[in-house]
Amino acid sequence: MTGERARYDRATAHLDAPLAVVDLAAFDANAADLVRRAHGKPVRVASKSVRCRALLERVLARDGFAGVLAYTLPEAVWLARSGVEDVLVAYPTADRAALAELTSDPKLARAVTVMVDDPAQLALLETARAGREEVRVCLELDVSLRLLGGRIRVGALRSPLYEAERLAELARAVERRPGVRLVGLMAYEAHVAGVGDAPAGRPVRSAAVRLVQSVARRQLAARRAEAVAAVRSVAELEFVNGGGTGSVQDTAAEPAVTEVAAGSGLYVPRLFDDYRSFRGRPAALFALPVVRRPGLGVVTVLGGGYPASGAAGRDRLPQPYLPAGLRLAPQEGAGEVQTPLLGTPADDLLIGDRVWFRHAKAGELCERFTALHLVDGDRVVETVPTYRGEGHAFL
Repeated sequence: MTGERARYDRATAHLDAPLAVVDLAAFDANAADLVRRAHGKPVRVASKSVRCRALLERVLARDGFAGVLAYTLPEAVWLARSGVEDVLVAYPTADRAALAELTSDPKLARAVTVMVDDPAQLALLETARAGREEVRVCLELDVSLRLLGGRIRVGALRSPLYEAERLAELARAVERRPGVRLVGLMAYEAHVAGVGDAPAGRPVRSAAVRLVQSVARRQLAARRAEAVAAVRSVAELEFVNGGGTGSVQDTAAEPAVTEVAAGSGLYVPRLFDDYRSFRGRPAALFALPVVRRPGLGVVTVLGGGYPASGAAGRDRLPQPYLPAGLRLAPQEGAGEVQTPLLGTPADDLLIGDRVWFRHAKAGELCERFTALHLVDGDRVVETVPTYRGEGHAFL
């Protein structure tokens, strides 16, 4: 990894840190691996894990990728106005202004699909409609693992629609309501796609996660097929979406699924090191400058307090990556304005040198930087704005 550090330092020598880069060779290799694991089914790009329009366009230009999985309706509207022709909003919306804009523009209405899992959301759609355009909607199935009659539940708290019949009942409600059209079904297995099954140094946890995920995959395949059949008995579906970076190959193997979603696998943040099913290449990094040398085995870099979302814990903190062997100080962690780093490599670092970090999750790094410097070999070949750099903070 010494060579990698030298390469990134050379590529960005003309720039001041803090800065963020995306290694294009790693990014493209990760994209190719997602397509390989999808076994011929299209991969819909999860935009929250990218948050950079130029890189979304880059991956959508590749064979095997089709459409965007957005995280808010205003973001979806912006992407559609930018030329993206197929945007599925992964989460329900209560944004009346965005709904009014959507229903007033034929181009937007054709490109954007809104998520629904509750009749109250349909009522909100109706009251927010400002134009005559029909709203495309997608239903979401709860695919959590339930054992012992539901007393044990594993999975994200997302849709309330667990039973196939409840899903079909909402599908019938959509079909009866003017101004909306049911076009898709989504079932995201966060407990499989987003939980690594081989955390380093934790063999007991690894074995437990693999056992639970094995049971979950078997239950999920049967339930998803039942749910798709129930909804298809009510309406024709254009797509059935499932999966995530950690479960692409398993989800794509289900006949009921027509497309898979993935985004984190493009950047491969630190939390995605804990998977046996694939090995990606870290593509998104950020560099912080050394500004202090408090003593032997310690350096302090500027900034760095970029925690990832989720249940609070050390695994949500960014980690020093290059030079290898540095670690966060236990009493300070990653700080808002400074981050002390411990380890013998600290003694070889000088004021002004850079330490390269990996964020715990993908995409959220872009909320901290206005630009990404795209590295090819040992050169920055282009600098592109993040969502923040284009003046957008969608959440």
